[in-house]
Amino acid sequence: QVQLVESGGGSVQAGGSLRLSCSASGVTYKRNCVGWFRQVPGKEREGVAAIYSSSGDDYYADSVQGRFTISQDNSKSTVYLQMNSLKPEDSGTYVCADSGTWYPVRALSPYEYNSWGPGTQVTVSS
Repeated sequence: QVQLVESGGGSVQAGGSLRLSCSASGVTYKRNCVGWFRQVPGKEREGVAAIYSSSGDDYYADSVQGRFTISQDNSKSTVYLQMNSLKPEDSGTYVCADSGTWYPVRALSPYEYNSWGPGTQVTVSS
């Protein structure tokens, strides 16, 4: 089981930027995929971005395409999410997840992941 901790959340005005980090510890296997998900009370968990650890291939939800960028530093077991041109609808709790030994086919599906961090809050005001 991998332990994940997010950081970098906060409050920002619309149009601003934030950079989130997901630090992993206890990794005892070759990582497959890391994803970022947004949780809003009363709404379904939504996949925002994901990256395959070996290839670096990245995937994004249509709603954030062109504004968010996911990246990784495998030597530090850290995944980042650069969020630009933020909108109020981007607000929520951002949670990172690791797929473990499973190689996801649908990288933005929460069912592909088995380890989850506690989340970091992002609030975008108008």
